Amino acid sequence: MGWQTLVENTVTGLGYDLVDCVRSGRGLLQVFIDRLPDDPNGEFITVDDCEKVTRQLQYLLEVEGVPYERLEVSSPGLDRPLRRPEHYQRFVGQEVEVTLKQSFQNRKKYRGVLEAADEGWRLVWTDGKVEQALGFTLDEVREARLVPVVDFKGRRFQTPPTAAPAADDAAAPDAEKDGGQEQ
Repeated sequence: MGWQTLVENTVTGLGYDLVDCVRSGRGLLQVFIDRLPDDPNGEFITVDDCEKVTRQLQYLLEVEGVPYERLEVSSPGLDRPLRRPEHYQRFVGQEVEVTLKQSFQNRKKYRGVLEAADEGWRLVWTDGKVEQALGFTLDEVREARLVPVVDFKGRRFQTPPTAAPAADDAAAPDAEKDGGQEQ
């Protein structure tokens, strides 16, 4: 059994969603966890949640002989990445930013409300006065993240139920938008 499977089984066994698991240079192992959709313990990951998962993973990785120097367990953040189909399904109706692997109409980045489609997914946004939509499959996505909204008056973070207008980068070539580097 690979180390990723061990981490995933442990995190899900403790009642959390494994968002991502990354092994970086110098022995750093990063684990990003989130609450399950209907978790009665609240909406956000706490320090206690991270500590609970860290202790269990430290024990497991030592017993299984998985080499690492540092272990970091944290929440995925307000701009949570969407990796698996279950993540997309969970956040239907939320505003998402999607970066495609290949350009479509001289753009790679799109921002809109995520919808389920017959064969894949759609982003819907209003560009000026006209509603537009982009259909895509997960194979076409390089990266997708929730768009966070910070409400200073209510003093809480939230993801909006409706989309803001799409970023106006349609006229710029990909090289200019990506800082001259292909992603």
